[in-house]
Amino acid sequence: MKTAKPTDNRPGMIGSGFLKASTACLLFSGLVFAVSGAVAFPGNEYRAVPESIRAALSNMKAEGLYQLIGLENHHFHAALPDRPVPPPLSGLLFELSTNVRLNDPGSLLGRELPAFRGYEGALLTAGEETNNSNMPIESPPPIESLRAEQEASLMNGGKMAGIDEETRMTTGGKKIVYIYFSHNRESFLPYLDGVKDIDQAFHPEQNITKVGERLKSALEAKGIGAAVDKTDIQADLSRKGWSYSQSYDQSREAVETALAADQHLSYLIDIHRDAKRKSDTTTEIDDVDFAKVAFIIGAEHKGYEQNLSFANELHNLLEKKYKGLSRGALTKEGSLTNGKFNQDLSEHAILVEIGGVDNTFEELYRSAEALAEVFSEYYWQAEKVDSSGNIPAGKE
Repeated sequence: MKTAKPTDNRPGMIGSGFLKASTACLLFSGLVFAVSGAVAFPGNEYRAVPESIRAALSNMKAEGLYQLIGLENHHFHAALPDRPVPPPLSGLLFELSTNVRLNDPGSLLGRELPAFRGYEGALLTAGEETNNSNMPIESPPPIESLRAEQEASLMNGGKMAGIDEETRMTTGGKKIVYIYFSHNRESFLPYLDGVKDIDQAFHPEQNITKVGERLKSALEAKGIGAAVDKTDIQADLSRKGWSYSQSYDQSREAVETALAADQHLSYLIDIHRDAKRKSDTTTEIDDVDFAKVAFIIGAEHKGYEQNLSFANELHNLLEKKYKGLSRGALTKEGSLTNGKFNQDLSEHAILVEIGGVDNTFEELYRSAEALAEVFSEYYWQAEKVDSSGNIPAGKE
C-alpha cells in the first residue's frame, strides 16, 4: 500500500506563492489601466467611452457636479469663492437616470422623434433676437428645380452702384480669400416670377453667387485679393447622379483644386442663403434694411475650434459696427447634416448664411459690403501690415 506524499505546507512556500500571485495581479491591473487610459485619453479620436456615459456627463450642468462632489467632500464647497446654488437633488437624479431635462422639452423630443436629433446645432454666440427657434436652416430643392430652369424676374437685376476704391493697403495682387457656393442655385423669391414655395427658390443665374461677387468687389476695394468660384455644383450633381446632400463632397473637389493651384489662398468662405423668412433674416440699421448674417461651423472634425474662433471674431466686429446684423455663430453636427462643410481644409474656413428667401439684392449687397469691412479690419490687424501697405516679408 502506497503512502500519500505529504503536502508541503511550509510558511515560506505559501508566502512565496501568494507574493507571485499578488504581483501578477498588480501587473495585470496596471496593464489594464494603462491601456484603458490610452484609449480613453481626451486627445484620442477613437475614445472607447460608452456613449451613454458621455451623453450623461455632457448634458449635466456644472452645478450638478458641484453638488455630487460636495456630498462626498463637504470641504469642496467651502473652497469655492462663490458657492453655487445647487439644483434640487430629485431633479438631478431624474436627469441622470433618464437623460431628460425638465426645463428642456427638446431633450425628450430628441429621444422620441428619430429625426429630431439627427441634426444637432449649438448656438454658441447668439446675435440680437437669435435663439433656437430661428436658427439658420436649409431646405433641399426638389428634383424638378434641378432639371427645369425657372424663369427669373429681373426686377432691379441685382444691380447697385459700384464700390469706391478706398484703401492703400493691398495684398500685392495675391488672392487670399476663396469664395465659393456649395448650394450655388439658392435664389430669392422676389426674383422668381410666380414662385411662392420656398422649396422652389432656386435658379441657375439669379442666385447667391451674385452676393459672392459683391463680397469679392468689396474685399478688393479694401485691398484684399479674392477669387470667386461660380462652379455650377448642382449641375455637376445632376450629371453624376449624386444627391443634393452630396453638394459639399462635390464642392470639396473644387476647393482642393484651388488650394493646390494657389498657395496664398488661406481664407475659405462658402456663401449660402437661409430658408427662413424675412422676419428672421432682415434687420434695420439707420432706417436701411440689411440681410442678416449667420456663421455656421461644422463641429465634426479636429480643429474646428479655430474656425469657430474666426467666426466669433467676425461676429464681434459686426456687433460693434452694425448692431443686430449678425445672427451669431453656431456649430452643426449629426447624421442629418454634413458636419464638416469642407472646413477641415483650413483653420480660416467658414460657411456664411447671408439673408433668406425673401431678401432683395439691395439688402444682400449691403450685408456683403459690411462683411467685407469687418473682414478687412480683422485681416489687416492679424497680418500686422507694415507702413508701406504691403504684406510684410515672410508673408510672401
